[in-house]
This record gives sequence, C-alpha cells and structure tokens, in this order.
Amino acid sequence: MANKTPQSVEPNVADKVNGWLKSYGVDYKLEQEPLNHEIDAALDEYYSKRGGAGGNRPDAKALIQDARNEYWPILIEYKGYKNKLEKLDPRGRIENRKKDNTPHYANINGYAANGAVHYANALLHYTAYSNIIAIGVTGYKDNDNLKLEIAVYLVSKSNFGVGQRLGTYSDLSFLKQTRFDEFTEYVHNQQLSPSEIDNIRAQREREIDESLIKLNNDIYQNEKGLSENDRVYLVAASIIATLGVPGKVAPLEKADLKSINEPGGTDGEIVLRKVNSFLMQKALPTEKRKMIVRTLKNTLTAENLNMVNNGETQLKRVFSKIVDDLGIYYKIGLTTDFTGKLFNEMYSWLGFTQDKLNDVVLTPSYVAKLLVRLARVDRNSYVWDFATGSAGLLVAAMNEMMNDAKHYIESPDELEIKYAEIKSSQLLGLELLPSVYMLAVLNMIMMGDGSANVLNADSLTNFRGDYEYGNKGKPFPATAFVLNPPYSAEGNGMIFVERALSMMNKGYAAVIIQNSAGSGKAAEYNKRVLKQSKLLASIKMPADLFIGKSSVHTQIYVFRVGEAHEPDDVVKFIDFSKDGYKRTNRRKARSTVNLRNVDHAPERYAELVDLVKFGSKKLCYLTAQDYFEGVIDPLSGSDWNQAAPADIRLTYSMLESSVTDHLSWELSSVLKQGAGRYPELRRRSALLTEEFSDLSWASFKLGDLFDHIEQGQRLKKDDQIPGDIPFVMSGTTNTGVVGYISNPLVVFPSNSITIDIFGNAFVREYEFGAGDDTGVYWNEGVAYTRRALIFIAASINRALRGRFSFGNKLRSSRSFDLPIMLPCKEGSPDLDSIERFISAIESEQTGYIEQYISELDSNLGF
Repeated sequence: MANKTPQSVEPNVADKVNGWLKSYGVDYKLEQEPLNHEIDAALDEYYSKRGGAGGNRPDAKALIQDARNEYWPILIEYKGYKNKLEKLDPRGRIENRKKDNTPHYANINGYAANGAVHYANALLHYTAYSNIIAIGVTGYKDNDNLKLEIAVYLVSKSNFGVGQRLGTYSDLSFLKQTRFDEFTEYVHNQQLSPSEIDNIRAQREREIDESLIKLNNDIYQNEKGLSENDRVYLVAASIIATLGVPGKVAPLEKADLKSINEPGGTDGEIVLRKVNSFLMQKALPTEKRKMIVRTLKNTLTAENLNMVNNGETQLKRVFSKIVDDLGIYYKIGLTTDFTGKLFNEMYSWLGFTQDKLNDVVLTPSYVAKLLVRLARVDRNSYVWDFATGSAGLLVAAMNEMMNDAKHYIESPDELEIKYAEIKSSQLLGLELLPSVYMLAVLNMIMMGDGSANVLNADSLTNFRGDYEYGNKGKPFPATAFVLNPPYSAEGNGMIFVERALSMMNKGYAAVIIQNSAGSGKAAEYNKRVLKQSKLLASIKMPADLFIGKSSVHTQIYVFRVGEAHEPDDVVKFIDFSKDGYKRTNRRKARSTVNLRNVDHAPERYAELVDLVKFGSKKLCYLTAQDYFEGVIDPLSGSDWNQAAPADIRLTYSMLESSVTDHLSWELSSVLKQGAGRYPELRRRSALLTEEFSDLSWASFKLGDLFDHIEQGQRLKKDDQIPGDIPFVMSGTTNTGVVGYISNPLVVFPSNSITIDIFGNAFVREYEFGAGDDTGVYWNEGVAYTRRALIFIAASINRALRGRFSFGNKLRSSRSFDLPIMLPCKEGSPDLDSIERFISAIESEQTGYIEQYISELDSNLGF
C-alpha cells in the first residue's frame, strides 16, 4: 500500500505561535484582520502567492515601534509540513524568482519563509516602510510532539528586497517589547559585504532590464496614441508622484486617480499637483521646478489621456502599469542609472538614422564607473558632464564620491553634511534635448536628489561655466570631466572636450568617443586640447561595446588638465578590446544572456584603472601585447590610437611548427594518393581488393555488437571550462573534438566508438567527454581491439551515410536495432579476418610513408 501524504499540522503551528505572540503582549492581527490602511492596501495591491491579482493575507502580522520611533512591520507565514521552511537558490538566497525573472509561485506558495518575504516585498513596493521583518514558521509531528522550524529575514532597501537571514531562533521572544529594541539594534548592525551587495544589485539591475522591456512592450502594443516623448514624460511623472516625501508629501496611489471629468480633478491634474508638491518639498529652484512642471503639463493634461472609457482613463491605466512593474525597483534605492536603462529601452522602438542612433545611446553602468575612476573622482571632486544624457555618468560620479566620503568620514553628522554638499554643489550636467533632460533630472532625484545643477542648456553656446542654482553666477570649480558625447557633433564630439577642458584649471578628464576622433577626424580640436592638457592614456574599447544600440568603435582618452602636452610625455596605449564580457544582441533574451562575464571582467576593469595610474607593473589579466608606452606629436592630433609594435622575428618554435604543418600535409597527400604515387606497390593493393571481395558477410545490429550504448550530456560551448579532457560533439572537423575541458561530467572509456546525430562514426582511443548530440558505444565484457573498432566504424559510416539530418537526428536510444554489415564466420563477426585486413592495409599505408621518407632522406642528402 502506498504511503499516505502526512496531514498538515499548520493549525497546531498557528495555535502555538499565536499563543507566543499573545504572551509577549504583541498586538498582532490574524489573516483576515486589518492592520493599517497603508499595509492592508499594499498587500491587496501586490500580486498574490499564486499569481493572481492581489489578496495577500499573511497568517499573522503586527506593527511594532522601537526606541528610535521607527515602526517595523512583522509578517508571519505558517506551514504544517517538515522541510517546508524555505527554498533557497544556489547562492543561498530566498528563491522567489525563476531564471527568466518571472515569479516562482510554487516556492512562494509552498514555503513559509518564501511567502513571508513575498509579503514583505509588497510593503517595499507600495508603502513607505523600508525595513520589514519576514518570519517563516513550519512544523511537523515527531512521536506526537510538535517540532517547529523558524526562519527570520530582514527585507529592506539595504538588501534591495532580496532578504537577509537573521540568526537562528527557537521562538519569537525577540518581539517582546523588553527585547525588541535589542533586536532592532542587532538588525541595524547587520551589514552585507560589498561583494554581496554588488551581487544583489547586479541581480536587481538585470530584473530592471527585463521589467522595462515588459513595460515598454505593453505600452507600445496596447496604449495607442502615445508618442515616445509622451511615454518618457508619463514614466517620469508617475515615478516622481509616487516617491513622496516622508511626513510632507504622501506618495500618490492608484486609488487616488478617480478617472472623472471634473475640472481640476482629472487624473492628469492630480498627478501634476503631486509632482509640483514633491518638487517644492525637495527645494528645487523655482525656475527649474516651473520648467519641469510646464514640460510635463502638455502630456499629463492631454484630452485623450484623460478621457474616461469604461470607467478608467488611459493615464490611470498607464500609471498603474508603471507603478506595478517598476515601483519595487525605484523604491529600494538602487544606485544605478535607472532612467538610462529606461531611456535605452523606450528609444529602442524609434527609427533613428544611424548617426542619430549613435547620438542617443547612453553609457553602460560599468563603463560609466570606469570613466569616473579614470577621472580620479573622490569625495572632494567637482564633476561635470557637457552632454549628460540621462545623467548616468553623474550618477556614477555621485556614488563614487559618497562611497569615498563614507570611507574617510566617521561622524554620521559630518557625513550627512558632506552628502548634501556633494548632491547640491559638486555635480553639474548639461543636456540640450528636453525629453532627455527630464530623464536626467528624474535620475538624480531618484538617486538622492543631486539634480540641482543639471541644466537644460547648450554647453557649446550659452554656458559660461557658472552655477545656475544655489551659487548662481559663481564659477563651477571643476576638477573632473567625464563625457560620452554625441558623435555626430564636430570632431566626433571633441568640440565638447575642448570647451570643457578650456574652462578647467586642474584635474583629470576621461572621455569615451568614436575612435576616428584620434586618428584624424578631430585633429584640429586635438591639437588645441593638447596645448593645455596632457594625454595620459588611449584605451581601445571592445568593438561590440554598444551592440544592438550603436555600431561605432570607441576609444577612451584620459587627460591631466592644466599642463601642456610635451613631445616626450609618455602615453599609455592599452588594447582593452578583450574586456572579459561576452555580448549578444538577442531582443528577447535576458540581460544575463546579452552581457556575460566570461573571463574576469570586473577584475580586468579594475586592472585597467591601475594600469593608467601605475603602469605595466599592474599587468595581470591583460598581456604585455595589450599595453604599450609611446609618444605622440602634439602638433599632429592624428596619432592617438597606437598599438604595441608587432614582434616579427621568427622563433625556432614557430619554424618547427611551420615544418610540422607542411610535413603533415605531405603525409596526408601521400596516404591519399597511395599506389597511384608508388606504382611498384600497386600489385599488393590489387591482391587485397580481390581477397576482400571473397569474404562472407552478414548483418549485425549495433545493440548486439556493444553491451554499452549511452548518450552524452548537454554542455553548451559558453559553459565549457578549459582543461585536458577531449570533448566530442557532432561534426567531422577534427573527428568531432571541439576542445578540451575540465567540467565535472561523465568521462567515457578509451576503445570506444562515437556516433553523432548525423550518423558520423569515429574511433576513440582515449578517454573523453561527449555532448548530448553524440552517442558512445563500447564493450566491457569482451573489448574489441583497435583494428576491430576501425573496421566496425567504417561499416557504420557506410550503413548510415545520408540517413540522418537536422530534421531526423540519430539518438543512441534509436540505434540498438540499426544493422551494419561485417565479415561473418559461424554466425558471429569474423574478427580474425577483420584484424588481418586492417593490419594489411596499415602495413600498406606504412609502406607508402616509408617510401616517402626514403625520398625525403635522399633529397636532404642523408
């Protein structure tokens, strides 16, 4: 009789834990009871554990205040089975999302801690709470004794909503008022390591990419009548309206949009008022606030967007999609160029000309970070960007400055003052296009409001280098310049470099630009730049850096500002075309597919910065051929893209390899020509052919010839780790050996035959691995000799030729009954004859080789 599924003890678990909560004096609420409007609305709004629309109901919940007057939502989920506490991914994190970034509903619904973390993310998404305690409790009966398992997680902005395991607990007594302050102090002191934070941030950034694609596809396909600018402005306005200012401006909720035609009460007017209130509380300069509101007003108050249809306006529908798809990401405080990602996705639908497409592409976040570090940005830098786009470079600079400040300033009060100074007065960006400027302002607001001096202005004509706000009229004391200019501008964009550096007295600059700027297209600009700035480094970037967005080849130029370049000044020329990343351009692929770290990419980027600062002694992942120190002519301006001189001297090993290749070709030719090249051996070949035709033959099935027939295992090329195990896949080139690996996989024995999906058979006289497009055939009982395997493989090739293709692949499981013809004696393969003929043919072939060697010796005079 089959074992019965054990009965859930969830009611016992709930009774036990709820009893604890009551004894602790915790004012808890059960599943159907309200806690407060904000939390209840968030749980109602968030997608459910089974994938439906809302209706989340934690088994127990509470709201507890600590000594700092901070309120902590406590969300508890119960399960009644053993091993149903938590489901973790390979990195040890709660696994609530699948590899394709879709919710993992089976885990969310099936495991206590996963469900609790899911509820906590609802609060991060739709409320102002930034720290939530998620608790999973499961239980089972052991000899009628109830056994409990408990997992306690912090879900917060600091861990980007992924969740952080907190200690080991046997009860929930830390929720007692007398112990809660000690517990929250402990929680505040728990910090993720920098590498953990980077990994989680990278994961969340990949999710952002996928969510933006989903959102834009939805709006593009289902929301007609919206121009690209309308989409950008709607996203910007929706995000600003839902950010809120604690204690001053409540975040706009979907329920606040009533979809009515009442004058002053349309959905667009409600959003616009909330945006204005937010900007006023953020103390943006009046002129700037009015300009932003004026820019958004035309879109938000458009009649078609505010027309009520089936009880809802298009504006509310789009607003809801934006909040639902993106809210969790911009509310958890990601320090990333969020709107840069948004910009690239929104504009990917537009039919730009190639030049225009090149102009609107924004800098990848890892390249932005590189430029900032090459420009030596620290907490005391004053950084500007003359073509700021969505402000991605300024975001990277702000992050670098604040991290440096945190490292050096111990006083929390002093650190807050420094942060405010960085955001308000140490960053300046200029952007001419109004729609892109709006994204830049939004980006800086989301990253902590460093938007004060992001200006909608032409940096080439009406900007004199002064502050526009705050210190209005005073010169901006720039010490670092970062730039990814529009490449269609004069000198491929070097006109921006010349103007910015001419306004600086000292500091560093790092510019990524079309590489033709350094080889002649911008010679006149370059010569003028070198009169007051030294070129320190010229870095060749990967050709596919902007794959899918732009086709330009780029170079990074690094300058020290304020010193003229002398003819003998050393320039570091670095070939960084192999940066460790593999890029593809698959529209529907996850970002993890389109950008993959295949060879220590982060380490290579860190090494590049060190090479520019300290020289060749920092070479590690890059080679000596990638790094070259040379000089340029300051009066040329066309010699900035140099490469290391090639070493053209012939070495003995090169010569040896060349001779080996030639002799291999000669020997191959000798064996193919055979008796035709050496007529004196023709009689022997004729006798073998005649004797072969007299053999007795019979049909034998592969399943009778081999006691082991197995299929290889799937291992994609991108996942193969270099090693010394031959790896066989389908094909005839190099007998199907595609490389040598060290992956942990089945190693097949020597003296085997492989047959691929197309019917190609080869003998393997060595241990090897095989892909899932290859079958392996061998015997353990009575092993065939090498010569027998050669004969059998030849017969297999004859029998299977032309029978299999991509549309009709051969699998080992289908091959057991496949017949081949072999010499036969008394109903069994005639192995003696097989051995004799292979031996004779080998002897004949050896004779050809011996004759060839004899001729070679004679020609050499030996």
